[in-house]
Amino acid sequence: MRYQLDLTLRLVEGALTRVLGAAERRGFQPVAVEGEAQPDGDRWHLRMTMQGERAPELLQQQLAKLVDCLAVEVRPCN
Repeated sequence: MRYQLDLTLRLVEGALTRVLGAAERRGFQPVAVEGEAQPDGDRWHLRMTMQGERAPELLQQQLAKLVDCLAVEVRPCN
């Protein structure tokens, strides 16, 4: 099943690597990734499409624990 993730990350080195690593360790594979820095220069809004058979709540909970992740929302793709 595919899921859309909307994340707000701190704009720091390695934040994307930590998000992708956490997702892959939990059985989710990235299908598409796009992002943009926010005008304040401190945050990054990231949209990811992930594919996996596990419950999306597991991914949401684990990503929310990352120190660089300020907000995460997961929903099924249409």
